[in-house]
Amino acid sequence: MTALPIRVLPDPVLRAKAKRVPSIDASIHKLIADMIDSMYEANGVGVAAPQVGVSLRVVVIGMPDEDPFALINPEIVKVSGERDVDEGCLSVPGYRGELKRHSLVIAKGLTPEGKEIRIKSRDDLLAQALEHEIDHLNGTLYIDHLDSLDTLVKIDEEARREGATR
Repeated sequence: MTALPIRVLPDPVLRAKAKRVPSIDASIHKLIADMIDSMYEANGVGVAAPQVGVSLRVVVIGMPDEDPFALINPEIVKVSGERDVDEGCLSVPGYRGELKRHSLVIAKGLTPEGKEIRIKSRDDLLAQALEHEIDHLNGTLYIDHLDSLDTLVKIDEEARREGATR
């Protein structure tokens, strides 16, 4: 497949609410494969379709040492608790920030085969990635959760290449 360029701020596609996928066809399967390639090439753990310039509700997530998976038309159905996390984003390269995410995240969506799935995660990178990527589908970036952009920390290129961003 093809690694697509990651869109960065101020690209307007990152601030638009993505459209629901009306049907899962070959074009969606190709998009998912391209998104997975893009995620790995950029050393990320997740990518939302708007990050590759496609305003559709599709995300891919690849946890370290696990096979990547895709969610189509995902939504968060339940959250609880709160925790501090250190977060970055492929679409805001070179920076990280400390913000609050939920401890428990339950999301639902469709698999590429069209089957409804629920994913429950607590206090880990997957919970954080689910919130982060689904935020992208709503035009929200992690920096929108910061009290101030002044709290962003600049990271060096070597750390970024080692997978320090999402």
